[in-house]
Amino acid sequence: MALKHIVWFSEPDSGEIAQLGGKNASLGEMTRNMRADGIPVPEGFAVTAAAYWSFIDANGLREPVRTILSGIKGGHQPLADGARAIRNLIVRAKFPAAMAEAIADAYRSLCRHAQCDNLDVAVRSSATAEDLPEASFAGQQESFLNIRGEKNLLDAVRRCFASLFTDRAIVYRDNHGFDHMKVALSVGVQRMVHSDRAGAGVMFSIDTETGFPNTVVINAAWGLGEAVVQGLVDPDEYVVFKPLLKHSGLVPIVEKQLGGKTKKIIYAAGGHKTTRTINTPKAERVRFVLADCEIVQLARWAAAIESHYGRPMDIEWAKDGDSGELFIVQARPETVQSRKEAGSIKTYTLKHKGEPLVRGLAIGDAIATGKVCRLKSPAEIGKFHDGAILVTELTDPDWMPIMKRAAAIVTDHGGRTSHAAIVSRELGLPAVVGTGNATAMLHSGRAVTVSCAEGDTGYVYDGIAVFEVRDLALEQVAQTRTKVMLNMANPAAATRWWRLPADGIGLARMEFIVNNIIKIHPMALVRFDELNDAAARRKIEQLTQGYEDKTRYFVDTLAYGIARIAASRFPNPVIVRMSDFKTNEYAQLIGGRQFEPKEENPMLGWRGASRYYSAGYREGFALECRAIRMVREQIGLNNVVVMIPFCRTLEEADKTLQVMADNGLRRGEEGLQIYMMCEIPSNVILAEKFAQRFDGFSIGSNDLTQLTLGVDRDCEQLAGLFDEQNEAVTTLIAQVIPAAHKFNCKVGLCGQAPSDHPEFARFLVQAGIDSMSVSPDSFLRVKSHVAAAEAHTPTHLAAT
Repeated sequence: MALKHIVWFSEPDSGEIAQLGGKNASLGEMTRNMRADGIPVPEGFAVTAAAYWSFIDANGLREPVRTILSGIKGGHQPLADGARAIRNLIVRAKFPAAMAEAIADAYRSLCRHAQCDNLDVAVRSSATAEDLPEASFAGQQESFLNIRGEKNLLDAVRRCFASLFTDRAIVYRDNHGFDHMKVALSVGVQRMVHSDRAGAGVMFSIDTETGFPNTVVINAAWGLGEAVVQGLVDPDEYVVFKPLLKHSGLVPIVEKQLGGKTKKIIYAAGGHKTTRTINTPKAERVRFVLADCEIVQLARWAAAIESHYGRPMDIEWAKDGDSGELFIVQARPETVQSRKEAGSIKTYTLKHKGEPLVRGLAIGDAIATGKVCRLKSPAEIGKFHDGAILVTELTDPDWMPIMKRAAAIVTDHGGRTSHAAIVSRELGLPAVVGTGNATAMLHSGRAVTVSCAEGDTGYVYDGIAVFEVRDLALEQVAQTRTKVMLNMANPAAATRWWRLPADGIGLARMEFIVNNIIKIHPMALVRFDELNDAAARRKIEQLTQGYEDKTRYFVDTLAYGIARIAASRFPNPVIVRMSDFKTNEYAQLIGGRQFEPKEENPMLGWRGASRYYSAGYREGFALECRAIRMVREQIGLNNVVVMIPFCRTLEEADKTLQVMADNGLRRGEEGLQIYMMCEIPSNVILAEKFAQRFDGFSIGSNDLTQLTLGVDRDCEQLAGLFDEQNEAVTTLIAQVIPAAHKFNCKVGLCGQAPSDHPEFARFLVQAGIDSMSVSPDSFLRVKSHVAAAEAHTPTHLAAT
């Protein structure tokens, strides 16, 4: 039986990888199966691998191609010259009449279905190996967009056939041991989505940096999706929490980052070029490409596609600017995080570092050092030395031979789904992409440190930094009655630790989000019209662009930061401490000086609960409450527990709880729990009365030690007196636990002492504490301390 030359994606045999290659087989499978689930895939067909061989044989090209390849392999002909010669043979060859008619007839059918005479189509290569059908050769061959008319389509198919012999494709097959003459090419022809008048991008059904399986990461830019795939732009990035997608009333978006999107690719009006790159209008640069409902819809589709294939997926999507419809245009398996072993976590910690030179998006979580090698194109490979830091504007598959030899990669342009980012993950290299100015700031020969170990933002530091690398083994973690939780501040780092078997997060510090991400004093947003500082006004206008209501910027940004932390541990509790800046720290925020008094001793001044009900900050606290409500009620992360810091008196507790209730956070409603920090001796003395007002205590050992011993914790001269294990402090801790338990109030401790001192962990277990919250890198050590302590502490003694 003769093999088909044309297969429609809707046909039952369109999933045959050996004839269609991985890319086209995937399109066939999605067309046949995903449409039933309401996931739209543009119509199309494939020119099969059998057609490719028929084309080659009809033109007598097997032996000429084989001869040229032998010359390249034997060193008798340069790679570039030989590859060009093969491509020229193919593009000058003619289609057999029957094959040309079959392709043209399929195109005409596609046009009729779309009710369009000269439908514009995407023409994409999909290579396959006869003896290894699962090989997809992703990214090695060419694609052509905005192709119209039968003649242009045939020419594009021929150019796809020829792209099987680009320099990079030949090198790739040689490196991976494939026989060139057993690799064929299928060509997919698919109706173009008019994303030139809307937007497009890429999404992953897994966190591509940490492997966290419960999020969908979506990148979006205006125009055709090639701008995102090629790393031409810094796209918007949206992160959606998958477990809550099944709840129709929720919007489980846990992050929205506005990208620069300075360029976009659109269709060309005519001529030989079918697309062109233009500057993105300012009005589009400051807007998100997708609305929240579209983000959630794409995430639902990503989850459904992942479920169908049974593995994490890398998916391309596009939005039609005419109809407003969203489409899935491609899906392939994610090949990096889904293959990683989960038995251990490698951690990198900077000890001493130079001045930051550039910053961008961190890819991976490693640190690398070396000398910069700044290159303009892959043709400069001769200038590159093994182990150097590759610095360039952006990369494409032609850069692969250089990237494999680099210690790290730094680019001016690109997002998390750009070529540089994807390849860096595959190679296990740290990369900082989308810096904007790396090629201007980093000159060849300069010694630098590339750090991706500090969250979402990657840094290039001057000089060779000192850093520590540790392997944290996760096998056979002890089970304990006492919960061991994590301290967390940076939302970007939360999912990095998702593999740790922690019982939740005992302290999520709101201050980090406000200081490092929001950067603006909340009262400067509430009373922006009254702000006197002209420089601060300009900075605020810049940071809040796209927000008509400037307070909404604070609420959204804080909510998304909290949500990322809460999502990393859902459904386990995540205890979020409301803001606990001191006045001198608040004053450092943009616009803050106008709203903060100067205090002689801010540590004992206007901080914590005393701010929340006061006229000077009550409106700012209302924004914090709005953010918490957004996380719990709109996003759906009801595992968030609220904690009040530095609550001095019972009267202050009552006022704070009332203000929270006035702002929609009423204890007990919708399961809301409210904790308080136990860090002032008055909290211990009146523990039973505080316990009747709150659901839990978190012992802040630093402040409790400071206020019990009368020692400034920051005073170097008194450092020897600052001791959390002092008898006075441990007496208070031992006293507060049974008092709280009397009213079913839980007690935890957040601090470093259990990490550093096994005997302190043993004391806490014997005192009957419910939980300890520690830094992630000390979690396993504390867990073992707690297990050892529990082994020598009978349950009935720990509870008394």
